[in-house]
Amino acid sequence: MSDIYESIRRLFVPIRREGYPFIAIAFVAAVLLGFVWKPLFWLLLIVTLWVCYFFRDPQRVTPVRDGLVVSPADGRISMITHCVPPPEMGLPELPMLRISVFMNVFDCHVNRSPVSGRITRVAYTPGLFLNADLDKASEHNERNALVIETEGVSVGVVQIAGLVARRIVDWVKEGEPLATGQRFGLIRFGSRVDVYLPTTTQVLVGVGQKAISGETVLADIKGTEPARTYLAS
Repeated sequence: MSDIYESIRRLFVPIRREGYPFIAIAFVAAVLLGFVWKPLFWLLLIVTLWVCYFFRDPQRVTPVRDGLVVSPADGRISMITHCVPPPEMGLPELPMLRISVFMNVFDCHVNRSPVSGRITRVAYTPGLFLNADLDKASEHNERNALVIETEGVSVGVVQIAGLVARRIVDWVKEGEPLATGQRFGLIRFGSRVDVYLPTTTQVLVGVGQKAISGETVLADIKGTEPARTYLAS
């Protein structure tokens, strides 16, 4: 019986409660408009299923070791660069390593902590809704920044709203502890998450690579192995 329950549990991925109102609206619209024209019911039913899929919250298996930095989001590694972090984070005005993960509307949008530590700052900044894949979105778009202190190192995580995204949801507060891979928020309908790390951090991913939130190792703060190269295939 336990094996059957486990199989059923794996089949039905949990859905975040933040998605319930959107699922209800889509389903009610499907029923009402279906009375007007039946094909609309099936079309909007597909939309309802997509909304359920968007707000999914699957279990993840997180690798844990001192120094490892895991992806805070599902998506594509869109940029790896060095730049000064946003001023609201209160970090020194010096370049840091930035790894950006771009999420499209089909990626899971639940965000997870890249490292374990304590949150020393949470800063929301209103802004524009430019395409989150653009570099200037880091400065101009609506965003929510976290600074996590881990073993004497400050790691920044910035949720950036995108062209379609219109709501950043945050579930944590300053002073709270976070475990690696722990859920801390989500962004609705397409966006980006930036991770700011010390410049000495060893990068373990390449631009264009697919990342899985809470599972893919982006970097190693304590890494010393030679730099890797990546080939598209």
